[in-house]
Amino acid sequence: MGQAPVPGWCRALPRPEYKSLARVPANDGWFEVYRVAPDTFAIYEPHQSEETISYLIVGRTRAMLFDTGMGIGNLRGLTDELTQLPVVVVNSHTHNDHVGNNWQFDTVYSMDTSFSRRNAQGSREAAQAEIQRGETCGDLPAGFDPTAYATRPWKITSYVHDGEWIDLGGRRLQIIATPGHTPDAISLFEPEDGLLFTGDTFYPGTIWLYRPETDLAAYDRSVRRLAALAPQVKRVLGAHNVPAASPTVLPQLVVAFETVRAGKVAPEPAGKGKVTYKVGDISFLMGAP
Repeated sequence: MGQAPVPGWCRALPRPEYKSLARVPANDGWFEVYRVAPDTFAIYEPHQSEETISYLIVGRTRAMLFDTGMGIGNLRGLTDELTQLPVVVVNSHTHNDHVGNNWQFDTVYSMDTSFSRRNAQGSREAAQAEIQRGETCGDLPAGFDPTAYATRPWKITSYVHDGEWIDLGGRRLQIIATPGHTPDAISLFEPEDGLLFTGDTFYPGTIWLYRPETDLAAYDRSVRRLAALAPQVKRVLGAHNVPAASPTVLPQLVVAFETVRAGKVAPEPAGKGKVTYKVGDISFLMGAP
């Protein structure tokens, strides 16, 4: 049998933006690791179409893992290479591509929503969709069984709330509730270093706002809240494709979304029941009107 054709999204890799980032060696070839700020690592999964990015944020006494990715590679083994400190997991939201390795960690903080608790039970269907033909690029990790692949259940050990601060020892990050993409979506803000981790509320690429759990009015309020932080932000760190963007994108995001909601942009078909709206360099994948 011949080899499967290389998907179009994969042929476009590596993304040129990674050339400006310092790459950190990793033993697990499923991941690529980049240092995006002192003691702050972007953990990139370039072999799956989501191109998910998780972040390891290291303090003096413990580290935080903001998302745990697809659950295909051994993320716990990778974090053990990067730090010997205890690791607490906080998820930007609980879609399967951000919680896949939650089960590997003892401490998982969550927003207090029914959506989060339901997703903590795991999902086989959502995981299987991520490894269908055309969704992966290159070899899957040795020992990975695609027929058994599922998002494993995990235990929520504590709830976090909007405005709460998490102290890692010498580093403090604030939870900012940014619902819209999902009911439990959050961003993290570290004012001392000007880092804003935005999850799926913003990333360089088409932003998905079409799923049943999406709330467009809540998303509007959330992006306005993030834009208000722009003067204090030095780097925006999203959860897909490319890990670093300028804070100037935050007010641009507000304008783009308001332009779409005002009906000033014509939709472009994007598959059954979905359309794309493009405003400058920002685009949204939404339900067809």
